[in-house]
Amino acid sequence: MKFIISLLSIFSCVCTMAQNPVLKGRFADPEILYSHKTHKFYIYPTTDGFTNWTGDVFHCFSSEDLRTWTDEGIIIDLKKDVSWADSRAWAPCIEEKKMADGSYKYYYYFTAETKIGVAVADDPTGPFKAMDKPLIAERPATADGGQCIDPDVFTDPVSGKTYLYWGNHFMAVSELEPSMTAIKPGTTKELIHSSKLYREGTYVFYRKGKYYFMWSQDDTRSPNYCVRYVKSDSPTEIPDPETSKVVLRKDAEHSIYGTGHHSVLNIPGTDIWYILYHRFYWPDGVTMGREAGYNREVCIDRLYFDENGDILPVVPTI
Repeated sequence: MKFIISLLSIFSCVCTMAQNPVLKGRFADPEILYSHKTHKFYIYPTTDGFTNWTGDVFHCFSSEDLRTWTDEGIIIDLKKDVSWADSRAWAPCIEEKKMADGSYKYYYYFTAETKIGVAVADDPTGPFKAMDKPLIAERPATADGGQCIDPDVFTDPVSGKTYLYWGNHFMAVSELEPSMTAIKPGTTKELIHSSKLYREGTYVFYRKGKYYFMWSQDDTRSPNYCVRYVKSDSPTEIPDPETSKVVLRKDAEHSIYGTGHHSVLNIPGTDIWYILYHRFYWPDGVTMGREAGYNREVCIDRLYFDENGDILPVVPTI
């Protein structure tokens, strides 16, 4: 109970402060984790600011209150830590697993050279050891274009199975083996084959019996980059993307553009939710043209639901 009260106090503080962007500098594609081991929050972003997204390192940031973030340093350096790639370090995600002996493991999935790899650590900040080959290097056989990027890892609280979602111009899902470092054979399939309403950045979460599939539409260099979602009854089936709704979009009045590639945080023990996302560097990023797409910054805002469980439009803040 003391733990939940402490988290509610954090929520109250965050709501009363203007804190965007939450990270200093150019970062994008934020993944957020609440660690049950350390009782801290962690953001794992793409390190931005490199022409054509040629960055080669991943940072981790930690916080006890969602307001003050500490750079824990580089947790993966492609040139030093990954044998099969040395550039284009993008869009990571992470899963915390409690082992039978009470210890914890952290499985960090990342994009490099338009392939998806995995690294493992005993703590949220590492050190991480990358596997010696990509976890995913080829598109599903049914895909007719796109890239193997933007992993999202999700453990289904109903079945206990863990899935990896990924793709660009297609959305694919693969079930992970219990080791979390291999794909279960025969489980990869396309959920979205091709749709003008889907681009990349899939994120899946579960709330009150429904699976929420979220993703980004348009190009990350576009001011119109936005987030859409649909609800499903299954973690491996998705309604027609044409039924999806926009939940986060630009606010031209306040010079907020390029809002997308997000993750979602649920404060444990509550029904309080947040969305993390990137936007063009504010307020002048939109004047940079296409270069705004690799000069982005990370923000956090509240995520609200109506009585039917639908996500209400997010109000991006400064």
